[in-house]
Amino acid sequence: MESWIDAAIAFLQRNQQWAGWIAFVFAFAETTAFLSIIIPSTAILVGVGALVATGAIPFFPLWLGATLGSVLGGQLSYWLGLRFGDLVLKSWPLNRQPDLTEKATAAFAKWGTATIFIGHFVGPLRAVVFVFAGMSRMGFWPFTALNILGAAAWAWAIPKSGEYGGELLGWLWQLLPI
Repeated sequence: MESWIDAAIAFLQRNQQWAGWIAFVFAFAETTAFLSIIIPSTAILVGVGALVATGAIPFFPLWLGATLGSVLGGQLSYWLGLRFGDLVLKSWPLNRQPDLTEKATAAFAKWGTATIFIGHFVGPLRAVVFVFAGMSRMGFWPFTALNILGAAAWAWAIPKSGEYGGELLGWLWQLLPI
């Protein structure tokens, strides 16, 4: 039976006009506090990046959709932290992951506001780092600037890693004596 990750990638392969929108939805889920734990969006975006290597879908709509979704998810999580504070961390599914709170606290202590940028790339932090920024009353504009930069870099790097991996596999496949 095909996993829903494989199904999402297969759907995109058949419907490339939806690539930007699908990337938006998965990137939004990846950076939204509650959804980040439940939906493995990074795996999907890496897989979709492999489709870019085959020419099945273009990169730019994928990157643009993932960037916008990631920015919006980060902003929503920031607002949740600003508005509801510690209540967000005590709610399901975050309350089942107390180690994430410790990791986010340690990351902010070590890297300060750069944690917002870094949080886009570190899976365990992604679920709580934006909430912590809101809870700590980080300024809206510094948060937004770092969120946009981190989202754009992440939205480029994750699918590109799949694209480069796909190209490498294609190159290795050509070397096989068949």
